[in-house]
Amino acid sequence: MEGSKLDLVVFGATGITGKYTVLQLVELATDVGDLKWGVAGRSQDKLESVLRQISSKTGKDLSKIKIILADVTDLLSLRNMTSQTRVLINTVGPYKLYGEPVVKACIDGGCHYVDVSAEPQFMERMQLEYHEAAKQKNVYIINACGFDCIPVDLGTVFLVNNFKGDVNSVECYLEVWQKNFMMGSAINYGTWHSAVYLMSEVEELKSIRKKLFPDCGPKMHPTLKHKWFVHKNKAVGGWSVPFPTADRSVIARSQRYFLQHNKQRPIQLFSYVTFPYLLLALAVWVLGGLLLLAAKFKAGREFILKHPRLLSGGLVGFDPSEKAMSNLYFSFTLYGKGWKDKMTEPTDQHTEKPNRTLVVKVSGNNPAYGATCVALVLSAVTVVQQADKMPASGGVYTPGVAFGKTTLIEDLNKHGVKFELVSVKEI
Repeated sequence: MEGSKLDLVVFGATGITGKYTVLQLVELATDVGDLKWGVAGRSQDKLESVLRQISSKTGKDLSKIKIILADVTDLLSLRNMTSQTRVLINTVGPYKLYGEPVVKACIDGGCHYVDVSAEPQFMERMQLEYHEAAKQKNVYIINACGFDCIPVDLGTVFLVNNFKGDVNSVECYLEVWQKNFMMGSAINYGTWHSAVYLMSEVEELKSIRKKLFPDCGPKMHPTLKHKWFVHKNKAVGGWSVPFPTADRSVIARSQRYFLQHNKQRPIQLFSYVTFPYLLLALAVWVLGGLLLLAAKFKAGREFILKHPRLLSGGLVGFDPSEKAMSNLYFSFTLYGKGWKDKMTEPTDQHTEKPNRTLVVKVSGNNPAYGATCVALVLSAVTVVQQADKMPASGGVYTPGVAFGKTTLIEDLNKHGVKFELVSVKEI
């Protein structure tokens, strides 16, 4: 039975993320080995149409690709799907609404799982409620395998591996730009929808965290101060504002694992987004604050969801242009600070001030559907091909924990998501 299984199935292949995931899977096929894969969704006709479109675009014959019908509201169909593959790539979001039954079906069916969730409430609840079940079935459940949060989570792993000492803190600065100015949305509405509900779930997330992490963990010194206001950015230039993404949630969970299992000093992290002009940074800071406030109320959420183009400056739309998406570039600059010497125990405190800095940059193209789908496909392939380099047993894991000892960073480097060591300095 195991030998007849597919290696990978893309679930939700008719949605925009699913389509681009299938496209990347076809384009990467010659580099990742001879893998058997299929597509899944609710409509046979739409799935066949997607395969025809991608076949026409790539020149590859996809007529023999297996099609599986599955619906998140039909548990039997989900179990039928997960019984036919070793790894499921789930692109059906928002995950808070549709992710849990898929996770459950994967665990029940002994099928590994990856997704591109950027929803801390969903991810942390899955760890709270399903980690032990996944561990018992030796199933890997790995969220956030896209733009959120592969660059920063694996970027932090890359930084630590190159630091050769104790890292105390990391400040992460995101820059996004167009290579050539053009009008048109570059991010789909579904991403906006998930972000709006992320902003509204602060209290629910606090409740989950109290159960997931009853203890607060060790207090590390010196404490990294959060820069709440607009500030001049010395690491990359420009002006930066706080950036409340899923990265901090994911990295906090990675750091807890590394402390408990690898005896590694936990890292403090804050994220920011950087703009070239002060007035632009101020405008984003004010608008972001208003959106965070509005998202706490039903009427506010409805207004934000109704006007994505207006409130995102045209970046978000219902039908993003492929040209605009491919014209969008990003870089994360991770500024690490710590000590060149390591303490014996991970929670021992250094008596001197930090004396080393290290800067890492992670960059790429088309963050929403290019880099994201490349990272998602390569994450799934890594589960298929390098399970021996992953945690010894299954469970609900972050990308940093799941892939930190694999070749995923090297594979991403080969396919357009670059991890670079920029500088190391003694201070």
